[in-house]
Amino acid sequence: MTLSNTQASPTNQTSWKIKLLYDGECPLCVREVNFLKRRDAGRGLVAFVDIADIDYNPEANAGIDFETAMGRIHAILPDGSIIKNVEVFRRIYETLGMGWIYAITKLPIIGFIADKLYAIWADFRLAFTGREDLLTIIAKRQEQCSVDVENQSRCRM
Repeated sequence: MTLSNTQASPTNQTSWKIKLLYDGECPLCVREVNFLKRRDAGRGLVAFVDIADIDYNPEANAGIDFETAMGRIHAILPDGSIIKNVEVFRRIYETLGMGWIYAITKLPIIGFIADKLYAIWADFRLAFTGREDLLTIIAKRQEQCSVDVENQSRCRM
């Protein structure tokens, strides 16, 4: 179940346990999201929000702007708190009943190493997946948003 990027309906807003912000133009991210959606099996435990969608609205997503969301994976909890990096994976996998996969990352040393490895991945994921650098992606998005005057409030960086 995917929530709209702009607003969650009142009934769905309380049903999700975690809202995942993901890059829908990243092939590896999409592969992971598709796996997670299958595991969610329509229960609506995870709300999936594609930050690459032109309708992505930071205000509907704890104020996390496009550039910030592109830098590191983020998720939002029902109380409005924001988590990022490996903690996002831990929480989503726990929510979907697969917490054992990331359980080892709760150990201090392993968690530290996992966070450092994720930071390296996040810094180079665009190049690893054959995409343009973040500055170019942001510039293109700004250009697209300036052309689409109607959607500028949703398209803010």
